Amino acid sequence: MIHPDLDIAPEIAEALEQRRAVVALESTIIAHGMPFPGNLVTARALERMIRTEGAVPATIAVLGGRLKVGLDDAMLERLAQSPDMPKASVRDLPVLIAQRRDGATTVAATLRIAALAGIRVFATGGIGGVHRGAELTGDISADLTELARSPVAVVSAGAKAILDLPRTLEMLETLSVPVIGYRCDEFPAFYSRNSGVPIPMRAESVEEIAAILAARWRLSDEGGVLIANAIPEAEEIPAARTEEHIAAALQEARTRGIVGKDVTPFLLARLRDLTGGDSQRANVALALNNAQVGAMVAIALSVSIKRPI
Repeated sequence: MIHPDLDIAPEIAEALEQRRAVVALESTIIAHGMPFPGNLVTARALERMIRTEGAVPATIAVLGGRLKVGLDDAMLERLAQSPDMPKASVRDLPVLIAQRRDGATTVAATLRIAALAGIRVFATGGIGGVHRGAELTGDISADLTELARSPVAVVSAGAKAILDLPRTLEMLETLSVPVIGYRCDEFPAFYSRNSGVPIPMRAESVEEIAAILAARWRLSDEGGVLIANAIPEAEEIPAARTEEHIAAALQEARTRGIVGKDVTPFLLARLRDLTGGDSQRANVALALNNAQVGAMVAIALSVSIKRPI
């Protein structure tokens, strides 16, 4: 039975019914990740990449209080051109539904909605995690706890580089979320391929990842898997350069009193300015790379599963 708050696009509903490959996409990258019109161009490119690989894209958002799974072009434009679009995490969903409002879904909210729809693979740029200084602020993203709850595999370029990456991995271990490096041994640092933080598990093929996912959900139909997929080498920004700019942006955020869910979009915007646009170009490149791998994983998973998970 379809959840009463869900609107699943017919193409996606048919693909799910036939157990074909579907890949979820978030909408904060459209509304908050970069300025218009680059955000709309990127949203379309991500969907196109997934289709090129043979899977069906399912961009997710909240529009008029409905949980939308699959957006048409008018909906994508609505998200891309709304300067005051709310950033919706899981805690915000009941309010947006009850008040019939719009919201661009974070990783956590996209995970929750994808799970409700029965989508098992989600491609994003980078997940949220433990913020630097979290021992004082307690600032830890709901992305981590939702990964521990929703049975969805997330393909990402690690966690956003502005975060405390070692503590993020420790939290994922505490939450029993498997982290698999796709052809990499270190946790990617978003814009950079390496962080110096080792990943305990590595997979060489999407078929191997699909087998791990199937086994994970045979053991328990709760909780996801993080697939760490490093940015292509030609597109990465050296970690030392990124770190210098992150330190400056963090200090500016503290000086201006920016806290909570406003921190990440502020830091990403400042990094875009400080790097002369290089961080945005890298963001687009890694997101496309994750969409491609996400489609490959979804196809391998749809082939490997002989019965409903």
